[in-house]
Amino acid sequence: MLITGGAKRVGAAICELLHAGGAKLMIHYRTSAGEARALQSKLNLQQPQSAAIIQGDLLNVLMLTNLVQETVAHFGRLDILINNASSYYPTEVGEISEHQWEDLAGTNLKAPLFLAQAAAPELRKHQGCIVNIADTHVERPKKGYVVYSLAKAGLVTLTHSLAQELGPEIRVNAVAPGPVMWPEDNPQFDEVYRQRVISQTLLKRIGSPDDVARAVRFLVQDAPFITGQVIAVDGGRSLNL
Repeated sequence: MLITGGAKRVGAAICELLHAGGAKLMIHYRTSAGEARALQSKLNLQQPQSAAIIQGDLLNVLMLTNLVQETVAHFGRLDILINNASSYYPTEVGEISEHQWEDLAGTNLKAPLFLAQAAAPELRKHQGCIVNIADTHVERPKKGYVVYSLAKAGLVTLTHSLAQELGPEIRVNAVAPGPVMWPEDNPQFDEVYRQRVISQTLLKRIGSPDDVARAVRFLVQDAPFITGQVIAVDGGRSLNL
């Protein structure tokens, strides 16, 4: 299995849950070297030589092919691709820069496309699958997050398109998290905001990274007749937006 942005937060939860089920992992990271090494050590203590790490900038398309090649070279095969890595920050209309566009669209849409393209020949050999991590704000974009919302909406369309293009050998689905973790170092997400979000959620609480990981595990392990679908993991909040 190859997962992007797997060193921490939701990505790490996905790694730990699928690893517990026997998956061997190539864990990609960009800057979270310490977290990646710690996770690798933890997993390899549980199952020797079951986890490897690789650093790279997902905006470099040539590097994406290298991610696939290194995974196959290390483990001998690739049958699961999880496009989890994501940039997330606000972009106000009137102040959007080209750099912000390239970063947000690059990590959330461009990289998943080109990584899926690079991985497809190997995934076909093993009747593999792709799971993209989307966002429940796709249908009702969050104010002030224009570029991020566009990119995640594109990722949902990419999920549908790849399911058509890569079937029947490769299944392609997505998980769309809602409020499962608060963003780090963002003053917008203060206690007042958090309580408002919780009040909009039908289950009246936020979820956890494990909730997302369980949905990913279902699509990977227990859904052989599901492709082209997006599962919302949001406690029902999308019904109240």
